Amino acid sequence: MLAIQAQHISKSYGGVKALQDVSLSVANGELFGLIGPDGAGKSTLFRILTTLLLPDEGQGTVAGHDVVKEYREIRKKVGYMPGKFSLYQDLSVEENLSFFATIFRTTIDENYDMIKDIYAQLEPFKTRLAGKLSGGMKQKLALSCALIHRPEVLFLDEPTTGVDAVSRKEFWEILQRIKEENIAILVSTSYMDEAGLCDRIALIDKGKLLQTDTPESLRKSYAHPLFAVKAKDIYSLLKSLRGAFYTRSVLPFGAYLHLSTQVEMQAEQIKNDLCQKGFEEVQVNKIEATVEDVFLELSAIKELKLEAK
Repeated sequence: MLAIQAQHISKSYGGVKALQDVSLSVANGELFGLIGPDGAGKSTLFRILTTLLLPDEGQGTVAGHDVVKEYREIRKKVGYMPGKFSLYQDLSVEENLSFFATIFRTTIDENYDMIKDIYAQLEPFKTRLAGKLSGGMKQKLALSCALIHRPEVLFLDEPTTGVDAVSRKEFWEILQRIKEENIAILVSTSYMDEAGLCDRIALIDKGKLLQTDTPESLRKSYAHPLFAVKAKDIYSLLKSLRGAFYTRSVLPFGAYLHLSTQVEMQAEQIKNDLCQKGFEEVQVNKIEATVEDVFLELSAIKELKLEAK
């Protein structure tokens, strides 16, 4: 039995299509990432699967229960951490955790082994009000509350947004330990670098799934030569490369440009071409595609198909 199964789910808000024919599945003990930018439909799908919202079309099951007909059973078996910190800010760390344990008719002591690695970092601050915690500590408290009843399925909606890099790293290490308990985890994020930490991912944009696979398989699916290019005047470099005969696409990636070519090129050929055009401090390196490169590629293809219609 699959932990999560969504089949052809669609949802609109007025004239806005938030989800369009979305299908995915998550196995028990799998860490599955839903990767896409803000407004892609990630939170809408989470709300449907956690029984907080009804789909317009399609169906879904969580822990073997229908998300519409058996919502009471699902709510007993899932842990849900929404994107916005939603715990009681005027209650202490310990009071929040006790409250959620009571709701699920359990106690902190009964399931302490489930959260001990996380709560050990919170315990020195257990009397502090939740609203006074740092971003990373709020994140750990919210996760502890979502786990206190030992759920079968865990939903984490953009849990690392606005959290510092160290806390993000610690959080993903915690998730790896949680999945060893055979808990299915569906996590959404707009951080493309977090995709590689998942067992499988689904890329989503404007309510549509672009592709679902392992991060490694998605990276290998990128079929064009790709280079990281840098020069002293990065803006002029971008304009120049957009007009080059060999350019298929070129996009900014931090301090570099990622250049995809439509013909086979060597890094030295591109460098010589740019130096002849007067660019200084030119660096060109052939690279492997990232998940973000694949996402942008698939998103562009989808846009072209829509324009063709």
